[in-house]
Amino acid sequence: MLTTVIFIILVAYAGICAAMFLMQRSMMYIPDRARVSVPQTGGTAFKEVFVQTKDRQTIVAWTVDPRPGKPVILYFHGNGGNFAYGRIEKFRQLTADGAGLFAVNYRGYGGSTGSPSEAGLRLDADAAYDAAVARYGADRLVGYGESLGTGVMVQLAARKPLKAVVLEAPFLSTVSVAKRLFGWLPVSVLMRDQFRSDLSIAKINAPLLIIHGEQDEVIAFDQGKALFDLASEPKQFLPVAGGRHNDLTDFGVLENARDFFRDSVS
Repeated sequence: MLTTVIFIILVAYAGICAAMFLMQRSMMYIPDRARVSVPQTGGTAFKEVFVQTKDRQTIVAWTVDPRPGKPVILYFHGNGGNFAYGRIEKFRQLTADGAGLFAVNYRGYGGSTGSPSEAGLRLDADAAYDAAVARYGADRLVGYGESLGTGVMVQLAARKPLKAVVLEAPFLSTVSVAKRLFGWLPVSVLMRDQFRSDLSIAKINAPLLIIHGEQDEVIAFDQGKALFDLASEPKQFLPVAGGRHNDLTDFGVLENARDFFRDSVS
């Protein structure tokens, strides 16, 4: 009887592991594939542009032209939705002082073709960087990554020059986040897309600002602090007392980001 019970438990466990392996990308990436129309009101002159990746995907991006002497923010979003999910107002606030913007819908998001994966998002980031440099030059290009986008940004900034980098709610790796949720599973073996920011953060030479809510319920605060400890100077850490994962803009952090970018480019 005991042997039978143990066998049933092992079979069930193996089945759960197999299901998690097969479903992991649908759990990690939650895109809204709908293409969002560029806002025609609100005072921000958004433009829609299309970027081709090396693997022939078409990426939808929004730009805002900068005023003279202002930075251009290369923006990588989180794992859910599209630009309509609270990001349009965020873009407006980030560019309120005359900064420019080059914001990317990853493959599978917001009208972009393809399906998301770590390797695919890396190609998207490279294509967006090259397009932003061609459009605005590299001498005032800065990077902003939110949540999952911090993993994309860290990998890019470790390989490409940026004038400054802001990471909002970053992690050491996606596998370290998953272990908190599924500690009873061998997630380090099962996960395909691990976004090992902990292995790349020290390679960033640009000034770095990490912002993290102390009450973050999705990516624990200590993840951001541990990543900060691994980063090279110059760096700053901004803890947000009472801040959670999706409400940091309510605490004025975008003004901190604007000031940080302005000081790094001027």
